[in-house]
Amino acid sequence: MGVETYADLAARVQATPVRAGTTRVVAVDGPAGSGKTNFAARLGAFVRAPIVHVDDLCPGWSGLDQAASGLIQWVLAPLATGGRARYRRYDWDRESYAEWHEVPDGRVLIVEGVASGSRAAARYLSLLVWVEAPPHVRRARGVERDGEAYRSRWELWSAQEEAIFATEGTRERADLFVDGAPTLLHDPEREFVTARSARPERPMEPNP
Repeated sequence: MGVETYADLAARVQATPVRAGTTRVVAVDGPAGSGKTNFAARLGAFVRAPIVHVDDLCPGWSGLDQAASGLIQWVLAPLATGGRARYRRYDWDRESYAEWHEVPDGRVLIVEGVASGSRAAARYLSLLVWVEAPPHVRRARGVERDGEAYRSRWELWSAQEEAIFATEGTRERADLFVDGAPTLLHDPEREFVTARSARPERPMEPNP
């Protein structure tokens, strides 16, 4: 595994094809607790890009299979056609959709979360990043973040993730593979660890 810098990745992002109107969209996908949110935040700081979290669009613990359609309908498709990208935030406590959020204009947008790298979204993506970590690391992060109540939700969420990743072939289609497990061998604020080499660049796909 090699260590790469966010600055280098930012330069790579700027060199990727534009597939969503005038915006380069970077998807950061992978299982819960793998480190997607931290990775997306650090990359976003380097490319000065807003971040859309798929968790804000997903309609609850059992609605993961609907996350990609919401992302495309509200954010990616409007970007591709020059429209206004906005989404309605799902309130997990009230179990209903709440207020609308505008997506700031920019040359780069990061979409982070499970299903952000789905096949239906692929035509809009300039880069697909897959973040992974061992199950025990991911589970511990989930419990630390969401409390003990998360344990009872883990199996439900994991089963949905596995089904989506198997159907979508997300990991196999990724352009960059990132090891999200903690390590003391690099500066996590400026560097990240690649789990394996990126695959060849994907061919251009026409927008609808």
